[in-house]
Amino acid sequence: MVGLREASPGMFLLRVLAAAGLGVDAYVHADLAAQFDGNTASISQGELFRVQAGAAALAALLLVAWGRRVAAGFGLLISASALGAVVLYRYVDVGRLGPLPDMYDPAWYTEKSVSAVAEAFAAVCCLALLALVLRRRAAARR
Repeated sequence: MVGLREASPGMFLLRVLAAAGLGVDAYVHADLAAQFDGNTASISQGELFRVQAGAAALAALLLVAWGRRVAAGFGLLISASALGAVVLYRYVDVGRLGPLPDMYDPAWYTEKSVSAVAEAFAAVCCLALLALVLRRRAAARR
């Protein structure tokens, strides 16, 4: 069975690059969290930013330390969902959703842009990792 642990140097590089993108995402969310604590919803946007920062940091650590398909999948889930949220709330005023605050923010500023680029980069790296593993597994079966 071929997994990320038996990977080539190129796959290891993809793991490190994905972890770097997730690390940037974690840093930006942790840095911005205090600015968004004033929301009156059950869950503040600041709390959501802290959860995102923790999830991104965990995904980065798993990719580097553990390097299994599950880690790549988790990294893809975290980075792609964060990118989807930032793009959605940039262009659509969804309003409040249950306990979630209204996070509409129609501007691109430096930290938001850096975070979006890092999330997209990490998502592409994780997707490439998963594709390479599937390709190697198919080749190993032949």
